[in-house]
Amino acid sequence: MNRSVQSTYKRDPQVGTKDFLTLVYRVLDCSVILVAVFMTVDILTTNVRTQRVAAHSHVKGLGLETDGRAKQIGSGFVGQVEARTAAGIIVDLVKMKRMAGRAVLLAGPPGTGKTAIALAIARELGNKVPFAPMVASEVYSMEVKKTEVLMENIRRCIGLRVREVKDIYEGEVTEITPVESDHGMSSYETRLTNLTVGLRTTKGCTQLKLDPTLYDVFLQQRIEVGDVIYIETNSGAVKRVGRCDVYATETDLEAEEFVPLPKGEIRKQKEFVQDVTLHDLDTANAKPSVSVEKRNKCSSIFTLIYLENLRKEVNASVNRYIEQGIAELVPGVLFIDEAHMLDMECFTYLHRVIESSFSPIVILATNRGFSKIRGTEIVSAHGIPQDLLERLLIVKTLPYGLQEILEIVKIRAKAENVNITGEALQSLAEIGYRASLRYALQLLTPSRILSELNGKREVSIGDVHDSQKLFIDAKTSAAEYSGFTSESY
Repeated sequence: MNRSVQSTYKRDPQVGTKDFLTLVYRVLDCSVILVAVFMTVDILTTNVRTQRVAAHSHVKGLGLETDGRAKQIGSGFVGQVEARTAAGIIVDLVKMKRMAGRAVLLAGPPGTGKTAIALAIARELGNKVPFAPMVASEVYSMEVKKTEVLMENIRRCIGLRVREVKDIYEGEVTEITPVESDHGMSSYETRLTNLTVGLRTTKGCTQLKLDPTLYDVFLQQRIEVGDVIYIETNSGAVKRVGRCDVYATETDLEAEEFVPLPKGEIRKQKEFVQDVTLHDLDTANAKPSVSVEKRNKCSSIFTLIYLENLRKEVNASVNRYIEQGIAELVPGVLFIDEAHMLDMECFTYLHRVIESSFSPIVILATNRGFSKIRGTEIVSAHGIPQDLLERLLIVKTLPYGLQEILEIVKIRAKAENVNITGEALQSLAEIGYRASLRYALQLLTPSRILSELNGKREVSIGDVHDSQKLFIDAKTSAAEYSGFTSESY
């Protein structure tokens, strides 16, 4: 094609402006045709939600074998085989509901994975089992009592699984017709008398005559023809489940959630399972009848008395539901980090809670050996009273070796999308073994930024050394500034 255009131009060098423009238009037309034939269409994908990288984002579970033993490397964990195996046994006890009223203590030096083990236990239990993490220093406040903070967190991790069988109409909406009639006072005014809704399932169709007040509910939930809904016969509650999957091919891009066409009869009995916590029930029922002004005058006294009575009523209702077989209790996990920060009053309260009927599994974590119990002169192991220690299952964690630190840094670099050379990885492992594991992991991102500033795609050992010069570890800082006092600055 281009050869013919060139030959024409050579044969007739005296081509005028008009003929030249004609040739240009021909060439442009050919190029447009070629682009249309060989053009590739880029398909734009939707934005994927990226999870923020946190300190324990790489931990996916305990990494156990089928026989319950922990792998050396698994689910983001490295080492701590005995501690993870013990944690796996605790998970089995929780699932069998034989762990209620007991407590566990994770004891070990700093940076040995105590918090990671607790989070791995929560991920092994799944989303249905409530897990409430807290730090011991959260209990100290000028406005709320320490025991009140503990009780609130305890009730956050006691679940209630409510099973209820409801009589409903379920199906795909085929018709939404508001029926109007003339107003009695004037012929120009109309009012809504009823709402006709058509439903369809795999077995047939039917029409329902609904109360006109439900029309506002249909408008609020934006229910239209083709949506799958269900209507409770007792309460008249309307719930939109999603869009029927028959309409999935109507548009290329759709933000709806498609569900299959319901099977069976339109009117049916369906079991609904709802997971709530005791704290959710407390919050839902917290509607005091006292005015705001009176409550503000005696806020602390009123709050304590009211919450105490409210929780007694909620507990009585929960016991009644359990006896009727409507609900079952799901004990969760309360994780208290830095447990040595609790004082004698908190330990005494925990002692009573552990032995009560409504009790979760309490996991304490501490990095102290023999130390004073907060607020007293009593020296005890881990800063915990002896009578409470006797009721704890103690799991110890050990310091990591050089090879284990190397594997942890490698896993963490992958989680943070850091391309790193083998020499830099070995250097970070040695830094973590000499200083601390946390310090080595914190140098990953600064080293990556320095390598990008130098125009490199991988973190080299030089980048690690440069970041180490910019950010020193705690031991080096303590050694360099040990001779300084407040007057030296």
